[in-house]
Amino acid sequence: MKLIIASNNKHKIYEIKKILGEKFEEIISMREAGIEHETVEDGQTFMENALKKAREMAEISGFAALADDSGICAHALGDAPGIFSARFAGHHGDDEANNALLMKKLEDKADRGAHYTCAMALVFPDGREICAEGYMYGEITKDPRGTAGFGYDPLFVPTGEVRTVAEMTDDEKNAISHRANALAELLKKL
Repeated sequence: MKLIIASNNKHKIYEIKKILGEKFEEIISMREAGIEHETVEDGQTFMENALKKAREMAEISGFAALADDSGICAHALGDAPGIFSARFAGHHGDDEANNALLMKKLEDKADRGAHYTCAMALVFPDGREICAEGYMYGEITKDPRGTAGFGYDPLFVPTGEVRTVAEMTDDEKNAISHRANALAELLKKL
């Protein structure tokens, strides 16, 4: 079965292909399928956004479609930026500005606890839907460290680790990440 990933985020696509590579005949991105479409993410939760993206892509492509919505939730900020993680500083995907704003908002906070959330939705052309969520808990550092990963990875130290996610290898990250955990839950339901 062919799977289309409802994303153009090269980092997410890479992670998903690395984790699900053996489960589908072919996994392609929207770009690889020649599909230019942007879902308006107007849901109130990660799962609402993931389902909307997957439903639209399954309808457009005629393939099974996988979508996720994910972000970081800082406990001292009432779990912000949450669903607004990618556009926290105002421009979608500006990792540097998003990280700077998160550090600024946390500079006087004693509680550095945070978690990543990933909502994953798989929608089939026949309308079947499988959903799962995954989490990765830890703390936000005061200074970014590392060059791997993307998003808030240079600021996030998972529980039980001393390194940020951006200091880990892809395999190390994929063994514990919120996306890997969501995909593992999804695979159990398949």
